[in-house]
Amino acid sequence: MSRLPVLSADQVVKALKRAGFKIVRQSGSHIHLWNEKDRVLVTVPNHNELAKGTLNAVIKQAKMNREDFLELVK
Repeated sequence: MSRLPVLSADQVVKALKRAGFKIVRQSGSHIHLWNEKDRVLVTVPNHNELAKGTLNAVIKQAKMNREDFLELVK
């Protein structure tokens, strides 16, 4: 299992958009993305650096595995 890099919210949102997610709204400092195909809602905190646990939670919400997510980040 590969280590997670330090990512910003912008980088995470770009990766999720590549996976078919679209931004549906922003509430304060949280960006909500929706994937119509899988019917999944993901919330990403809009921070400069996401903590490892937060990034793991976002990946889990998106119903992806770590390797697939890291491929989208590249």
